[in-house]
Amino acid sequence: MDLHLTNKVFIVTGGAKGIGAAISSSLAAEGGIVVIAGRNKTDNQAKVDEIIKAKGKATSIEAELADPAACKAVIDFTVKEYGRIDGLINNAGMNDGCGLESGSPEKFMKSLQINLSHIYNLAHYALPYLKESKGTITNIGSKVADTGQGNTSGYAASKGGINALTREWAVELLPYSIRVNTVIPAEVWTPLYDKWIKTLPNPKEKLEQIVSKIPLEKRFTTSEEIADMTVFLVSDRSSHTTGQIIYVDGGYTHLDRSLT
Repeated sequence: MDLHLTNKVFIVTGGAKGIGAAISSSLAAEGGIVVIAGRNKTDNQAKVDEIIKAKGKATSIEAELADPAACKAVIDFTVKEYGRIDGLINNAGMNDGCGLESGSPEKFMKSLQINLSHIYNLAHYALPYLKESKGTITNIGSKVADTGQGNTSGYAASKGGINALTREWAVELLPYSIRVNTVIPAEVWTPLYDKWIKTLPNPKEKLEQIVSKIPLEKRFTTSEEIADMTVFLVSDRSSHTTGQIIYVDGGYTHLDRSLT
């Protein structure tokens, strides 16, 4: 299926590692031009080099997205390089463990800045260009907004906020034919997940426990499966899909727990 993405320009935040890297690769494989925005210049460039080696088109910008000025710089850089923006994919974020008891008001606000504020800031600055292209905003959320997890108030609030903004922006941007959707992963094996599981007392046992609760095939969702849904949503093959929160999680979030 041709997704009609050739030479369309997409910003992918956190596009150098994990789910973001898979999205960047998938977009480039479909002919899209990828602008990777993230704080690690070395990782960004490595991903760009990988895409170019595979005959794709990509560039990157180092950006600490918690800073509103950096968000504006990402948009300005993209427009200067390519003259357009066809899609904004908000993937960057981290589960920083700011809990109600273990955190503090200061840590909570910092978590919102890291995980939520930049999504508004980027969309705000990108909006004039998305109006021109009738582009898309696609967010990567988390099942934590639905299920809770414990000890991660800032992250959960941020991901809940993303779901709310998805519906809010889908309504606000109807007059401009800008579509807004969110993809929800549950258990996806990424470098960050690997790092987290290794901090636990019995990582192998915990991993087996988690996998046993994933209904479809008792396995993790792959980053590529999240990427495939994301890239479909930014394409005109999903041209009448907006305001949707789509779960790519092997049934983890909603199916009856008796299955596991």
